[in-house]
Amino acid sequence: AEGELVQYHYGLKDLVTILFYIFIAIILHAVVQEYALDKINRRLHLSKVKHSKFNESGQLVAFHLTSVIWCLYVVVTEGYISNPRSLWENYPHVYLPFQVKFFYLCQLAYWLHALPELYFQKVRKEEIPRQLRCIALYLVHIAGAYLLNLTRLGLILLLLQYLAEFFFHMARLVYFTDENNEKLFNVWAVVFVVTRLFTLTLYILVIGFGLPRVESQALDPERGNFFSFLFNNILFRMSVLLLVCLFQASVMWRFIHFQLRRWREYWNEQSSRKRVAAATTGTKQQTKPLKRDSGYHENGVVKAENGTSPRTKKLKSP
Repeated sequence: AEGELVQYHYGLKDLVTILFYIFIAIILHAVVQEYALDKINRRLHLSKVKHSKFNESGQLVAFHLTSVIWCLYVVVTEGYISNPRSLWENYPHVYLPFQVKFFYLCQLAYWLHALPELYFQKVRKEEIPRQLRCIALYLVHIAGAYLLNLTRLGLILLLLQYLAEFFFHMARLVYFTDENNEKLFNVWAVVFVVTRLFTLTLYILVIGFGLPRVESQALDPERGNFFSFLFNNILFRMSVLLLVCLFQASVMWRFIHFQLRRWREYWNEQSSRKRVAAATTGTKQQTKPLKRDSGYHENGVVKAENGTSPRTKKLKSP
């Protein structure tokens, strides 16, 4: 009927849709590589290691920027930011608006397309375990939020995560073009800390206070209710929050350790430059100027100050 709101549920046909958009993602990946990244690489003349990292960051910058804009549009139009209570109200969120469902299917398609891209891009063997771990983590979290009906919470978490990742890979691109420019890494550090704090706050708000207040607290897999009865137990709820806090603390500890090591290397490099400059200045001051004969040189001949030659002239006989 006119004005009727159509909503969607997940099912086996989603696999066909994801497969189709995997091919679309591969084509878009090739377009960005051919018409943007390869042209920049030819001008920069990067080494093989930097060339691989530049391609990786270039692709992820394009993806994260698109995902941040798209995800922000979805959460604003659906009212998830203006009304935080909607993140847990009426749980389980079994039926989804079209744009929410389509966003999740495209996200799954992109991270699945990254698996064959490891072969197409000829990624070095040393980099494959790290990239596989990253792809697996994204797939598990996105598919988990989609299948366990936590799509609203998953959207906000993806928005925060992609925002921090965008600044990180953008800083890497700028660093590869100019190794003396590390200002964007400082911006990424601030954004990373802020997003971690928002992520932790969101977990505490939804898990600690939101889901335990859901009306339907019984386990009902047919209706998609998987968590309410668990979070009603205070011991389980506190255990989950403790695990979340420990995980975020470990992430922050690695981040702080990385930043301290980077700043230490920077200050060591600056101090070594100052020592070299001081040693060069001291060497110049110790060097004494050579004594020259009185007069000046002209075409390799010493001339007197009045312009006459310092050698005595032979008198010619009359």
